[in-house]
Amino acid sequence: MDPKQRAMEKAAELRMHAEIAAVFEGPRKFGAEIRFELHYPLARELQKRMAMLEKQKSPESPVLPPQSAGEALDLLSFANARDLATNDYYVCRRPGELMILRWLAGEEVEAFYERMQAHFDAGLEGFREDERQSQSWRQDPKTVAFLRAMDDMKVSTAERYLREPIRKHKLFVLSTVTADEMDILHLTEYVMGVAAGGLVGEAAAPPDEPTERDRAWFFKLFSLRGVVEEQERMCFFTYLQRAEETFAME
Repeated sequence: MDPKQRAMEKAAELRMHAEIAAVFEGPRKFGAEIRFELHYPLARELQKRMAMLEKQKSPESPVLPPQSAGEALDLLSFANARDLATNDYYVCRRPGELMILRWLAGEEVEAFYERMQAHFDAGLEGFREDERQSQSWRQDPKTVAFLRAMDDMKVSTAERYLREPIRKHKLFVLSTVTADEMDILHLTEYVMGVAAGGLVGEAAAPPDEPTERDRAWFFKLFSLRGVVEEQERMCFFTYLQRAEETFAME
């Protein structure tokens, strides 16, 4: 692979990890509560609305078209309209399935961007150091070029998230992250700081000595951003489903 292309792909991977960490670290870093108050019909409705917005945007850009503005505005205003606390996680779970809603507003949005950048910077520096120790002895041109490209890498996660255009032009933006096999223990215990059973339910949680298959869940994160009444807001909808095909639906 071209060294610069390889560096860009690694940066994209690090951005994804930084985004997931910033979205889900609330219980561990900011005292956010996990609330099992999201009833299934409402969770499914919100999932369908997010999926509809995703279909309305162009595959080439996360910016939503003008005709989607009303729906995006309504979803970003949902917490205020229902008198729900921002920052917390609203969870709906069924056997082998999990839906999570989280809204951020004002200073919480600022903290999110700061944390996402910090996670990216830490991940990038850690990867650079690992590569220097394991690869620097190789003097082939592609390895040298790759290490140089990683050293030169500078990424603004807020810029990649289109924060300034959102604030300046009042755009609504929807991006997604999908993983066929998310490690549920990494997400719950490492990122969120909660026991897997406490979030997904004891029946769906991995056993004491889990295999990789036991830990694998399908994961899709919708990240909706915009400005509502001059206040920057975010809405995150996450869908998780246990990958184990033999799981018995109750």
